[in-house]
Amino acid sequence: MVVTKCLLFQRAASGLLVKGGPLRNFSLPATAGKSHYKVLVAGGGTGGCSVASRLRDILPAGGVAVIEPHEHHYYQGAWTLVGAGIINLPATRIPMQQAIPDNAEWIHDKVVAFDPPNNKVTTASGRQITYDYLVLCVGLRLRFDLIKGALEALDNDPRVCSNYSAYYVEKTFKAFQNFKTGTAIFTLPHTPIKCAGAPLKVTYLFEDYLAQRGRKNDAKILYFTALKSIFSVPKYAQALREICVKRGIEAFYEHNLVEIDHKNSIAVMQNPTTKETSEYSYDFLHLTPPMTSPDVLTTTPGLTNPGANNYVDVDQGTLRHVKFGNIFSLGDCSSLPTSKTAAAVATQSRVLVDNLTDLLAGGSGTVSKYTGYTSCPLITGYQKGILAEFDYDLNPVETFPIDQSQERALFAWVKRSLLPPLYWNGLIRGIWSGPSKVRKLLRFGLSK
Repeated sequence: MVVTKCLLFQRAASGLLVKGGPLRNFSLPATAGKSHYKVLVAGGGTGGCSVASRLRDILPAGGVAVIEPHEHHYYQGAWTLVGAGIINLPATRIPMQQAIPDNAEWIHDKVVAFDPPNNKVTTASGRQITYDYLVLCVGLRLRFDLIKGALEALDNDPRVCSNYSAYYVEKTFKAFQNFKTGTAIFTLPHTPIKCAGAPLKVTYLFEDYLAQRGRKNDAKILYFTALKSIFSVPKYAQALREICVKRGIEAFYEHNLVEIDHKNSIAVMQNPTTKETSEYSYDFLHLTPPMTSPDVLTTTPGLTNPGANNYVDVDQGTLRHVKFGNIFSLGDCSSLPTSKTAAAVATQSRVLVDNLTDLLAGGSGTVSKYTGYTSCPLITGYQKGILAEFDYDLNPVETFPIDQSQERALFAWVKRSLLPPLYWNGLIRGIWSGPSKVRKLLRFGLSK
């Protein structure tokens, strides 16, 4: 019965979502000279587009504006697939004008200063814009520069790659193909990062790539994490450790990549606590950069929380700023203590808009509460994966009525075939709030 229900879900989702490309309308052009909006969204990424879309039926056209400097919107969660040669990079992007919903004006500019006491932002072009409510979702800053020699290696060494940047992700599969024999190194840094499972995903995919070609013994695969555990949730950590042992992947804990000497093929690791360093030779190196809050946030007094890595200081239940009551934040730049994923944003955006809508109607802004739900579809090979879902307390919150810590072809299908169209046609359109309803359906209503 369980298998039958899962197969029915797979077939139904496939028919509803996989056919066709992103279904988008075009954003409104910014009104010349307009300097005030009811809701101003800083950032046109996953969180910004989802929130703006959800406000479609709440505020009139032109009542919402999204400030975003980039020309394209990327589904970054699919870059793991790009790095493994499963899809190409253009398949992960659409023009920003199509990503931002048709009820919102797109201000093609960059915020360079926030002034919360005066409800004002300043853009790179010198424009000053005021707001009644501000939603902050400007993402993270990739800090390749914090690893000595990393940028030089990425620019000059074809063996060094990273799935975390549109500039470098296409190097990864080329490095897969060009690898002959030797040591392959994969890293996870000491800072919070978006999609913390991605460094493991590329590790497993590299091993599977070689295994499928009968070359399993050609590589010594080393996985270095700056953390004390391979994954934050014990149930999934155990499964992931077992996969490493089974496939001959050697995992090192409390090893943070601090330097790359690409001319001598050396990666330098440092223990975050003792500061002791060690050197390893590499023939392939996939690095995950440290990530930090954007400077425009950290330089604004009272906006971020130094105790939470200088992310926007919001209440973890309501997503409302703890000091400035007309500011909300979600996604990567928020201080919410959960894994930074698109799956988290799906639920966060619903909670945020519920509470914002209540404020607009004169309420307290506390009608909805976020419990930390997030998900990491850990693809562990080209045709297998596990599906980690959990909350603030690191308790599994699994959708399927089967053990999601076990490798299954279903979960690889979810990652490869279900999530991309769900992202384009559901999440950033503001109509996907996470799998809670699906979970209740598959579990006969007996779930959170």
